Amino acid sequence: MSTEGNTRVMTTHRLMEMKQSGEKIAMLTAYDYTSAKIIDEAGIDVILVGDSAANVMAGHETTLPITIDQMIYHAQSVMRAVKNPLVVVDMPFGTYQGNSKTAVSNAIRIMKESEADAVKLEGGMEILESVERILSAGIPVMGHLGLTPQSIHKFGTYAVRAKEAGEASRLLEDAVALENAGCFSIVLEKIPAALGRKVAETLQIPVIGIGAGRYVDGQVLVMHDMLGLTTEFSPRFLRRYANLHETCLNAFRQYVNDVKSEDFPSENEQY
Repeated sequence: MSTEGNTRVMTTHRLMEMKQSGEKIAMLTAYDYTSAKIIDEAGIDVILVGDSAANVMAGHETTLPITIDQMIYHAQSVMRAVKNPLVVVDMPFGTYQGNSKTAVSNAIRIMKESEADAVKLEGGMEILESVERILSAGIPVMGHLGLTPQSIHKFGTYAVRAKEAGEASRLLEDAVALENAGCFSIVLEKIPAALGRKVAETLQIPVIGIGAGRYVDGQVLVMHDMLGLTTEFSPRFLRRYANLHETCLNAFRQYVNDVKSEDFPSENEQY
């Protein structure tokens, strides 16, 4: 697919085509220029500038403390790096719940200041008014159902969601409502694989899973988790593709030793 100007290869329309043709969608989080540049080079389809930055970048226990200013900063950093992927930015907690006018103002600010492609909101029927108002402003919206980390204090646990028939039925209803409102895609987090499959088969829009089984239209992981930079988080759905915690730790220790032993810098490493 050719591009014009600064338009990237991946679009919401292209994601729909991928679903229709059965091509899986690969999505990863990124929060900074350097990692986003590498992820882009690897051929990723979608980058999520996730509010998980609150955890992996800032050290918070939950995603709740991150601010819209911080999310815009991370999104700007990512946008300077990317050429091909679609870039989606999480709207942080408190920027869209309860007041749809505030929601659209915040979404517009994120899009204008970051120049990203879309925003992502957590929730179903309870945030539908905000979703519709943001969409009415011409801003693409990705939904997020199942385990919604911004609602952790309501759930009280990070356990698998929608295992009971009632909650599963409500999740499917929420997914259909988000599609009917105009969302271009939905993330499903930590739900039974059978339910993930049912949602993906019911909806026309792409369904991307994180702990939602293999039968959805794509997968997303947090970059720090799949690289093994984080070690304390080990859910069943996480596959670690590297052990960068150990690699970095060994490199840092070697550097400390080399400085203290005066091995670094050598004659060849000075002017």
